[in-house]
Amino acid sequence: MKIYHSQPMEKVKPKKHLGQHFLTDLSIAERIAQAVKGHGGVSKVLEIGPGMGVLTDFLLKGNLDLYLIDIDKESIDYLHQKYPQLSDKIIEGDFLRYDFSQIFPEPYAIAGNFPYNISSQIFFKVLEEKDRVTEVVCMLQKEVAQRIASPKGNKDYGILSVLLQAWYDIEYLFSVPPGVFNPPPKVNSGVIRLTRNQTDKLNCNEKLFKQVVKAGFGNRRKTLRNSLKSFQLADEFKSNPILDKRAEQLDVAEFVFLTQQIEKGRGTN
Repeated sequence: MKIYHSQPMEKVKPKKHLGQHFLTDLSIAERIAQAVKGHGGVSKVLEIGPGMGVLTDFLLKGNLDLYLIDIDKESIDYLHQKYPQLSDKIIEGDFLRYDFSQIFPEPYAIAGNFPYNISSQIFFKVLEEKDRVTEVVCMLQKEVAQRIASPKGNKDYGILSVLLQAWYDIEYLFSVPPGVFNPPPKVNSGVIRLTRNQTDKLNCNEKLFKQVVKAGFGNRRKTLRNSLKSFQLADEFKSNPILDKRAEQLDVAEFVFLTQQIEKGRGTN
């Protein structure tokens, strides 16, 4: 077991290849921490990419059972010195590849200032963990945050919007300028909150649902009649007016309906 001594701590240097932009504004860190509501009575929280612990400090002020994960060994060493009370709750590893089933067999929440270069991948991992992840409060590139929270009919609305909104209620909380980071990113940031909804199962084949959503947005300028040509549609459904719409005009329920019709066309119902 590695021993972490209490010598003076040197600051962690942000690493470009890890997409690190360390938040320096304490008031914003406090607002993010306060946005974690413990949905469903959940107290276990995993912070992704804590860096030097600016957000961690405020999360620790809440009544939370806090865990930290970072892929950066320099950050891990720093965090062990700064938070000796967390000891084995500080995980050196890649969130995208880590198996959390042993650490979190029960529901948990996620918080963090997500690395911008992997934020979409983080949300696909959240979808894999949706049966246990009850809440996500995070900061990421504003454009991606807006896309995730966007309603149908908006140009920002896309694949990730539909897939996440099938399982989560999503709120865009506030925007953050580049100047409050070290180093400042070239883009604005946004903070969003995802809260697990009451959906336990979609009323369709969920694997096919994903395929339909991805195909629908594959060429978002095309109507669904054209973008879904590779799928089998029942003859009686081919004249349905929903096929004259584009993917961005459909909400989750309409994509579920569309998936059901494709299932019928395949003779799976």
